[in-house]
Amino acid sequence: MLALVAVAALSIAIGTKSIPLGTVLDALDGQTNLPDRAQDVQIIQELRIPRTLLGLLAGVALGLGGALLQGLTRNPLADPAILGIDAGAAAAVILAIQVFGIGTLTGYIWFAFAGAAGAFTVVYLLGTRGRSGASPERLALAGAAIHAALFAIVNAVALLDSATFDRYRMWMVGSLALGDLSVVYGVLPFVAAGSLLALLLGPAMNAIALGEDTARALGANLNRTRILSAISITLLCGAAVAAVGPLAFVGLAVPHVARTIVGPDQRWLLPYSLVLAPTLLLLADILGRVLVRPGELQVGIVTAFLGAPVFLAVILRRRIVPL
Repeated sequence: MLALVAVAALSIAIGTKSIPLGTVLDALDGQTNLPDRAQDVQIIQELRIPRTLLGLLAGVALGLGGALLQGLTRNPLADPAILGIDAGAAAAVILAIQVFGIGTLTGYIWFAFAGAAGAFTVVYLLGTRGRSGASPERLALAGAAIHAALFAIVNAVALLDSATFDRYRMWMVGSLALGDLSVVYGVLPFVAAGSLLALLLGPAMNAIALGEDTARALGANLNRTRILSAISITLLCGAAVAAVGPLAFVGLAVPHVARTIVGPDQRWLLPYSLVLAPTLLLLADILGRVLVRPGELQVGIVTAFLGAPVFLAVILRRRIVPL
């Protein structure tokens, strides 16, 4: 928690433009009547604070969503891509741009969320067909099929229309810089509801981790747990992908890091993922702002550079706890 608070403070204080600490504190205090520093105050209040809040929300959503996905599918490599969530959001965004001419994040965020929710709903329905019900293998295979089909549509539209591709790629790379407070307010209810539901599912997810037969013997209601988990994952991952685009490795690597600290108990794993993921995401965003000054690396690029070595280090240390 201390690390998260420190990184959030640095996210507000540090950027591509150097701003004195006194000005940062004045801006945080709500002071606007500073004529000689009006531009710096505007940067803090209208750009960096919303960006930091969006990073906090997206990090919480991706961390919890990734941990819940891995628990639900009992797949240590599960992330939003494996169940078609990012593909559904991407397909909805590119169709919103192509068909409706929407070119702003606040305009197509709802399309992205609807696409993510719709894709995951289809994957879940396909994965639960038949008398045997849902299983990690069926969900993963259905997700891979939907992911491939939707991204085929995305690539076809993007290649055929260069103007659509130019607008779409700014979202696809993954960035915290495109949102403002309206985006924060838009995704906040979904992240809050999904987070609360995810944390309440900790004990039930522990039962699922023991296997279906053992879970039933312990009195767990598997269908209810799966449905509630699916709702939480849709809310969390759908909101995060819609707001900031698909961010690599955050939802995949963070739960494994949390397992090295607290083990496989979901009652601890989920809260730790909730804290670790926004810490990693904001740190990546800060590095992207300062490494190539006066330019900027988008956070989706930096998370891939940071997340891949972290994930490989966990693997090489043989600390991946079986699911």
